[in-house]
Amino acid sequence: MKKFVSLLVIVLFAVALVACQPKEKGIPGVLRWNIGADPLTLDPSLNGASDGGDVINNTHEGLVREFNGIVQPGIAESWETSTDGKTVTFNLRQSNWSDGTPLTADDFIYTYRRAMDPLTASEYSWIWEYTNVVGAVDFVFSDPEEEGYDAEALWAEVGITAVDDYTLQFELVNPTSYFVSLMAFYHFMPVKQASVEAAGGEDGLWAKVPSLAVSNGPFKLTEYTIGDGLVLEKNEEYWSADTVKLNRIEGKFIDNESTAYDAFVAGELDFIPQVPTSEMTRLIAEDPNFYVFPLLGTYYYSFNLNDTLYQNLKLRQALAYAIDREAIVEALAGGQVPAAGFVPPGFVDHEGNDFFETAGAYGMVTDDANFDEAVTLFSQAATEMNMTVAQLQDALEDETLLYNTSDAHAQVAQLIQESWNQVLGFQMQLGNQEWAVFQETRKNDNFDVARGGWLTDFMDPIGMLAIFTKENAYNDPNYDNPAFDTLIAEAQATTSMSVHFEKLYAAQDEFMGDMPIIPVYHYSDFMYVKSYVEDWGRSVLGTVDFSKAHVD
Repeated sequence: MKKFVSLLVIVLFAVALVACQPKEKGIPGVLRWNIGADPLTLDPSLNGASDGGDVINNTHEGLVREFNGIVQPGIAESWETSTDGKTVTFNLRQSNWSDGTPLTADDFIYTYRRAMDPLTASEYSWIWEYTNVVGAVDFVFSDPEEEGYDAEALWAEVGITAVDDYTLQFELVNPTSYFVSLMAFYHFMPVKQASVEAAGGEDGLWAKVPSLAVSNGPFKLTEYTIGDGLVLEKNEEYWSADTVKLNRIEGKFIDNESTAYDAFVAGELDFIPQVPTSEMTRLIAEDPNFYVFPLLGTYYYSFNLNDTLYQNLKLRQALAYAIDREAIVEALAGGQVPAAGFVPPGFVDHEGNDFFETAGAYGMVTDDANFDEAVTLFSQAATEMNMTVAQLQDALEDETLLYNTSDAHAQVAQLIQESWNQVLGFQMQLGNQEWAVFQETRKNDNFDVARGGWLTDFMDPIGMLAIFTKENAYNDPNYDNPAFDTLIAEAQATTSMSVHFEKLYAAQDEFMGDMPIIPVYHYSDFMYVKSYVEDWGRSVLGTVDFSKAHVD
């Protein structure tokens, strides 16, 4: 009995001791956030990456702001759409830039003209085609070197007008159901002309220089150290500054998940976007502060179709079939969905059906059941290329499977490499580069097979598929199929939603029949957040939002 009482006392003492331990606390008013890689740019008009987009979403604000799936008034306090759906008018509130100067409709006019101008060379200028704004396509895809080129005349035909200082009006070619929500995307957030011009060019350098980085969002940039991090402070000039609870955000550029995770566990970070894959299963099961969200995007590998080796369709199909996507997803253990097509789950068509489910799998399975067919296709490809199987294997062993530095990317590449080795008998080399270098390498076509990932910018499958049209800056595989381009153009031009989706289904059929990429999985989004960080938000497209967050 004494032994039992003694044991009970020890247990109760231990419970009491745990209960008395102070709860983990952060620094009141300060958020320590790992952004990931050092963003290539923080210029809203030029940025094309999620890391830069996350920062921009907290330093700038568009006509509207999307928070946890709800489109809310931003710089526009209200808007109206005409009966025919072709005129959208935004009524702007009186607000200021972070330097205290007024922000007016003319600032949006300057921003949009700059973003569209081919001389600006924005990677995202193509998105204007999907706004359906009158005249935008002609300006965006114009050629400044063409004889008689007249930028002023082209801009004069664009259907965007500052009716007065606080009224901005858009004329659309067709009614566009997602137009207002698209205005929350960072590409459409305003930039101040004086800041851009003070930096002396169109390369976006102004946005990383605190003295020039005038913004209009909840926070403003006050420090930036290349390769290390940045500091954002509350923007007292923000129109809704009284709702902003954080005084300071200390952002770090740690692109190694293990390093960031260790800093989080040590209490040095409060919010990280990724964790090592080895920790995911445990965290999903055990930790309520580890969040997993479905994400409208796809992880894939692009073939460089300018390389004659990958111009053989059967080789591309063989490489795509010789991968066990379910094994990859199981290894990552992060809730991803194996991909047999490009458009992910979550897009609803005109009949209320999920595009992903309706489109089907294009003859691919997501496990290892296609391996035998992959071997047959590989042999047929060798014959068509006037090679023996051994010669094709040797040629592929000289190629490189390229990805940007990341534990998760490395794991996927290794699994693909091993699968090809086991099924097709060759071991492709692996290569990795830091994010900024990798983006340039991929952009300049200096790769064999390279990792790609795309997250949509609006709630329509055309925002996924259209990146593979011929002139698109994000068409990494250099895919060139006039039939595909025509289907995308027809889907964009129609006023009938049934025709719109009919064309998009046909476009994905065409695309997957050509197999210019290897779809691997559809994304899930991960965030590990300390319990004391509250009321943070995210877009359904994955962008984080700290405009209402607080650390107490």
